[in-house]
Amino acid sequence: MLPKYKRILLKLSGESLMGDGNYGIDPKVITHYAYDIKSVTDLGVQVAIVIGGGNIYRGMNEAETGIERAQGDYMGMLATVINGMAMQSGLEKVGLYTRLQSAIKMEQIAEPYIRRRAIRHLEKGRVVIFGAGTGNPYFTTDTAASLRAIEIQADVILKGTRVDGIYTADPEKDSTATRFESITFAEVYQKSLNVMDMTAFTLCQENKLPIIVFDMNKPGNLLQVIMGKKVGTLVMG
Repeated sequence: MLPKYKRILLKLSGESLMGDGNYGIDPKVITHYAYDIKSVTDLGVQVAIVIGGGNIYRGMNEAETGIERAQGDYMGMLATVINGMAMQSGLEKVGLYTRLQSAIKMEQIAEPYIRRRAIRHLEKGRVVIFGAGTGNPYFTTDTAASLRAIEIQADVILKGTRVDGIYTADPEKDSTATRFESITFAEVYQKSLNVMDMTAFTLCQENKLPIIVFDMNKPGNLLQVIMGKKVGTLVMG
């Protein structure tokens, strides 16, 4: 069987890298993700990755911290580069070739983000990790993921979370919440469901880019999604 998707953008939350900890990076999670990503690159699937920074720094309320929003957002961008470096190391340990591209210049550790170069890396079978968000404050890593996915002409955004899809309510708080197998962009708006931030979500809708929300912490799930199995929730149309 051939993979359903040829080029994907995988969006991971920074919090997912914490594992069972309260902050930081759990090497076991990095290793698990690396093997799952290798399982799909072995099929010839081109993989780009955007990781959040919430396990290291999350932009906090200016009134509480005294740090202005723009400054806090830049701090968060640097956290995503640290996570990108950790993921890069994990992927290289399992034998993958990678490139880390940053939206903020830091030549010693990452290439600058250049769209055509990123696409060329993907065509050569390298996993490309996009760090530092969009390079601008006031935008989330969800928006960075949507923007980069559109720029590299990805077939789909795969949003790896610790929940196995989109529910009518938060399944961790509401035991009666039911999962959607698929849903349209319009329905997500109507039901006020929290899939991505609104800027990111609108970008996907306007560019007809489907989103799949799935549980990345279950080994083998990424491969199932790539093969077109009904895993998680598909948002399209």
